[in-house]
Amino acid sequence: MNEPIYFDEQHRQFRDNLRRFVEQEVVPQAAPWEEEGMVPRAVLRKMGELGYLGVRYAEQYGGSNLDTVYSAILAEELGRSTYGGFAVTVMVHTDMASPHLANFGTPEQLARYLPAIIRGEKICAVAVTEPDAGSDVAGIRTRAVRDGDHWVINGSKMFITNGVHGDVYFVAAKTDPTAKGSRGISIFIVEKGTPGLRVGRALKKSGWLCSDTAELVFEDCRIPAANLLGEENKGFYQIMRNFQNERMVLGAQMMGEAARAIELTLAYVRERKAFGATLWDKQAIRQRLAMRAAQVEAARQLVYHAAWLDAKGRECVKEVSMVKALCGELLNDVVYDCQQFHGGAGYMRETPIERMVRDARVQAIGGGATEVMLEEVAKRL
Repeated sequence: MNEPIYFDEQHRQFRDNLRRFVEQEVVPQAAPWEEEGMVPRAVLRKMGELGYLGVRYAEQYGGSNLDTVYSAILAEELGRSTYGGFAVTVMVHTDMASPHLANFGTPEQLARYLPAIIRGEKICAVAVTEPDAGSDVAGIRTRAVRDGDHWVINGSKMFITNGVHGDVYFVAAKTDPTAKGSRGISIFIVEKGTPGLRVGRALKKSGWLCSDTAELVFEDCRIPAANLLGEENKGFYQIMRNFQNERMVLGAQMMGEAARAIELTLAYVRERKAFGATLWDKQAIRQRLAMRAAQVEAARQLVYHAAWLDAKGRECVKEVSMVKALCGELLNDVVYDCQQFHGGAGYMRETPIERMVRDARVQAIGGGATEVMLEEVAKRL
């Protein structure tokens, strides 16, 4: 893959160091994580020590104060690991959950939570999705009622990444039941071990096996009033603010996965013999891979363009929505072809491409389904 025009020497150094970490500390160790259903916390703490969990946060809390392009590099390199569950464990922590705190936390909240999050000592999750409310955030039913110096939360959340083993949850709940639609939602900080919060069950997924996913249940969960994050009844806008970042990094992760799938398949078809020649000698195969490589290169450039727009503070909802829709579908097309060209080996659990096929499917669903994203694009055409 060609370097984006937005890269300078600092970007290259960041990428090279991160790629080296993934190749040495993740890829050789990650197979058992799939069986265990989680990424070891020691790995996440090491990433924190190296500065990968606070890329865009203020230096006073231990962050690096870098921009959105670095988040895209982080996501892309994690995607190249071939372990989607590892990648999303990190990305939820860095780019989908903790930004709620960084964007809207009070000085006291930031000082209390953000340093430990950046160090990887406390892993966080965002709890918005419910059984009947996914991309339709306005459908949230979980309630939070003020009771003196506390809020009391009741309800349930579904498909929460990092939900089983997380330490800090940023929870969306309805605080004004009379408000229509998306109004009247607030965000709360809820710590693991708070009475009334429990993991209803650990969810078994088709892919992303080393990512822990939970149903969370809130039963008269009482938290201090100081744990309100941002303004009361303004939570919907807080959620919307980070959706662009979330979808952009998912696009980068997906193109890292797609590029790596093509690399693995090129290596395989150049060695695999059939009918007296290698698979690479078959015109249909090499032309299909060439087309997929062209598509991935084009989509990847769109990802970095969207990241650059965001880094410059420019409007990019259309571009980011395009990224999420395009990359989610393209990744699935790429890994399907790559599995096909691996033949029977591509259906075996010991080959990375089999895992990547399972992991890819959710990418057209989570973080904004393709159909929802295309409507966002259509509104802006």
